[in-house]
Amino acid sequence: MPRRTPRTALDRQRTPRRFPKFLGAASICALIAALLSPLTQAAAADSTTALAANDYCGGQCSDILPPGQNGNATLAQILLNQAFGIQPDHAEDQLGPYNNLASGAATLTDAKINDFFNDASFGVASDQVASSTAPGGRTDVTIVRDKKTGVPHITGTTRYGTEYGAGYAAAQDRLWLMDVFRHVGRGQLTSFAGGASSNQGLEQEFWRNAPYTEADLQTQIDNAIANNGARGQQALADANAYIDGINAYIDASDSGRYFPGEYVLTGHKDSITNAGTIDHFKITDLVALASVIGSLFGSGGGGEVNNAISLLAAQSKYGVTEGTKVWESFRERNDPEAVLTVHNGESFPYASKPDTAQGEALPDAGSVTQEPLVYDRTGSAATATATGASATAAATTLTSAKRGMSNALVVSGKYTASGHPIAVFGPQTGYFAPQLLMLQEIQGPGLSARGASFAGLSMYVELGRGQDYSWSATTSGQDIIDTYAVELCQDDYHYLYHGACTAMDKVERTNSWKPTTADGTAAGSYRMQVYRTKYGPVEYRATVGGKKVAYTTLRSSYMHEADSIIGFQMLNDPDYVKSPGTFQSAVQHINYTFNWFYADSSHTAYYNSGDNPVRAAGVDAEFPVWAQAAYEWRNWDPTTNTASYTPPSAHPNSIDQDYYISWNNKQAKDYTTAPWGDGSVHRGNLLEDRVKKLVAAGGVTRSSLTKAMADAALADLRAEDVLPKLLKVINSSTVTDTTAAAAVTKLSDWVTAGAKRKETSAGSKAYANADAIRILDAWWPLLVKAEFEPGLGTDLYTAFSSNLPIDESPSAAHGPTGAHAGSSFQYGWWSYVDKDIRAVLGESVQGGLSQKYCGGGTLSACRDALISTLKTAAGLTAAQVYPGDDQCSAGDQWCADSIVQRTLGGIKHGKITWQNRPTYQQVVEYTSHR
Repeated sequence: MPRRTPRTALDRQRTPRRFPKFLGAASICALIAALLSPLTQAAAADSTTALAANDYCGGQCSDILPPGQNGNATLAQILLNQAFGIQPDHAEDQLGPYNNLASGAATLTDAKINDFFNDASFGVASDQVASSTAPGGRTDVTIVRDKKTGVPHITGTTRYGTEYGAGYAAAQDRLWLMDVFRHVGRGQLTSFAGGASSNQGLEQEFWRNAPYTEADLQTQIDNAIANNGARGQQALADANAYIDGINAYIDASDSGRYFPGEYVLTGHKDSITNAGTIDHFKITDLVALASVIGSLFGSGGGGEVNNAISLLAAQSKYGVTEGTKVWESFRERNDPEAVLTVHNGESFPYASKPDTAQGEALPDAGSVTQEPLVYDRTGSAATATATGASATAAATTLTSAKRGMSNALVVSGKYTASGHPIAVFGPQTGYFAPQLLMLQEIQGPGLSARGASFAGLSMYVELGRGQDYSWSATTSGQDIIDTYAVELCQDDYHYLYHGACTAMDKVERTNSWKPTTADGTAAGSYRMQVYRTKYGPVEYRATVGGKKVAYTTLRSSYMHEADSIIGFQMLNDPDYVKSPGTFQSAVQHINYTFNWFYADSSHTAYYNSGDNPVRAAGVDAEFPVWAQAAYEWRNWDPTTNTASYTPPSAHPNSIDQDYYISWNNKQAKDYTTAPWGDGSVHRGNLLEDRVKKLVAAGGVTRSSLTKAMADAALADLRAEDVLPKLLKVINSSTVTDTTAAAAVTKLSDWVTAGAKRKETSAGSKAYANADAIRILDAWWPLLVKAEFEPGLGTDLYTAFSSNLPIDESPSAAHGPTGAHAGSSFQYGWWSYVDKDIRAVLGESVQGGLSQKYCGGGTLSACRDALISTLKTAAGLTAAQVYPGDDQCSAGDQWCADSIVQRTLGGIKHGKITWQNRPTYQQVVEYTSHR
């Protein structure tokens, strides 16, 4: 049976791999000949732009963002790519250097860093200028693009002109992608891009989270501006100038006929007559875009109903008292063995377990049903494939296992060779064509930065560098989403609010589609419907103590998608960020849940952002609570969805710690995050172990810190941190079974070799220790089930598996990130296995599970279970372990792991070898300060 690849929501929105048969090679060539006749975009002009004088990095700032800067392609370029694999200029010139680090890191030196990264210095040397454009004919802004990467360097003499140029450059590089995502944010993707089941799932996932009307989008803008004084007014002016630049490019590319070819392929434009329109952008589009990005990467929490279901299963199995202990041991709210970002022992209590929970509204067993989103399906919307996509989208939306991704390694100057801090950091945003992020440099009044921004939101650099500092972020995942049980009255669409029977607000979106060249999905339609309450959208229905309730989710950033613009504005302002303290002050204005890192020539810093609501005394954030005044967030105003938030000092923060690491691990002691799995083994340990060793030795360099990141990027977390303990149990007696013994030898040799998933040589497309890797990939789910299901019972084991997936190996299409996505080992049962096996071995365990599970707690029975499952795993062929998918043939191990740039437009790229590392990444070491 072919392997399903659910992937991330964004992975599922893609251009079909083949166009219809009538677009054969001959007809493609004819079309290309005709399409090359329109005017092409104005190209190179001479420039004497010099390297900027306001750059304090001394040539030691580097970055990379695959596949390439250019994310737009005309119809002719798309057809050339589809037929012959020809790439538009700068569409994938960063993919090769990015890929090559996997094999080149071992011999990396500081002098070779820019073999794998771009020089991220400000400005462009005059002999490196590829083009210089005055967008819209303006005299107050210039867009210079460099020869090597085509990155836009925007320089303005007025604030308006600078932001106009940023909008124009964004449209030059990502117009189609920006258009796709403003429709995703509004729940209108299928009507715009086609009715493929993947498109259906994508729009459903995000619209369920943020079912905004056009008035809601505008209200968020109005409130963000009104609440932020002069900076709010400046943000509005910047956004309007940015949109003017986007629209100027739309008009120019339309009249010049060099707009993205996807508009033709999806039926919005005619390739012969140029009939049709590309709609101008408006300011509410930016909020729709922000809601998608915030939902993907910056909204920790949720999952309270699933938590309640697994708690009830534990209590049913063991009784209330013991069942609660079992549940808490698997939840690992504040595990003493968890790797921490702030590791100096400082405590930052948040979302802690109360002594006596108040207001809990746990559902009656078996009463929970998910609230439907889609109604009135017709045509292709009614197929099994379409309904399956809807189910996947709903599950993704409602879990607490949000995509985390991103990592950071930051070392204080006290431990570096130069005496200056060094940082290697960046966000893991997945791999797409075109990429969600785009690079730019922006220089103008009150603006001085270079780095990456999400397409359509690039009026400011969101992750990158200023004149004498760099910053980056990782997803933090602390809980800013709570679930409330609203008691129903009158009917299923009224609820009690402070004693008054109140009508729910119904928001609807009707979409329809018909076949296009890009998407041949048959015609269809459906209606999406969300009921909203003052406590947020309805997600489930159930009974609590026999009373009918609706479970709603309330997110602190709901109706506040635009608020973070102020923090990003500050980060780009050289007159604001001048020190670790002012950096922390800037990111305090970002209401999404992120870990922020900073480095300049003398200091490092860290701050955890997000609007953390102050909960009522006794409320346990893990479970649903009654929608009553006593259990609401403190000073909560339902009209504006504002409340009291924990003060900045209560957020994990630090300046000049010896080093910082983050890979979506626990931030600090006593700081509870929403996802499960912050235990003794976490992928953050892969960074912690390596950086701690470097710091202990001293003399850290840019290349040595980059090597540490790259080494962790190839490590199999299970093999490095758990497999040695499993082998210890197996080898506690002589292994007499020949099959098991051979497998043990292969696994042991792999551990000795470093437990990497690494090619035998660059480009070989075959792993060293391939058999051992195959065995562990097959063994892990089998051993976990054999270890825990007998003791937990099927119901509780299944419930816990819903809270935390069993595995997330690079090839695990069933994991929360999906196959071919790079990011791996974020979620899995590695900590449970580690703690349980150590307990069975009689070793010391802090924060252990409430009982021993493997073999019922006896070493010999545990060993028998491990050997039995190991033999089964060893007998599985590569084709069984890696059954193939739409990208790979069955049995191709390297391909199963490989990273694919998932197509969001018409241009395709080749696969690259697996690496578990940031998509956009910086390597920085500043030499001086203003």
